[in-house]
Amino acid sequence: MRAALERDGWLITDDPLRIEVGDRTIKIDLGAERLIAAEKGEEKIAVEIKSFVGVSQLQDFYMALGQFSYYQVALEKTEPSRELFLAVPDVAYSKFFKEPMTAEVARRHKVRLLVYEILGQKIILWER
Repeated sequence: MRAALERDGWLITDDPLRIEVGDRTIKIDLGAERLIAAEKGEEKIAVEIKSFVGVSQLQDFYMALGQFSYYQVALEKTEPSRELFLAVPDVAYSKFFKEPMTAEVARRHKVRLLVYEILGQKIILWER
């Protein structure tokens, strides 16, 4: 995922991105930024990477959704301009995230997806 982001023009600023919220420190897999245009400044993202290779993709999704929600609230408090993405491999996206129920839950929870190809180390889709 790191190589895919760098290939897409992102500068990895944190690996992992550490955020202090109260007495708790959370670690999101990657923090990255890139210049958009001179008048717009920088675009900043945080990326939580999940493989979805466990025994149950549904169980993996439950865990990822909870983690995503927690991180989203933490970022809103500490770095509100940074967008959070859940990075998933293209195989998991095509076999699980395109299922109507999964897609609806992800949409309702405003999960931004970053779909990547593992072997090619490239980003396939940004879903906001």
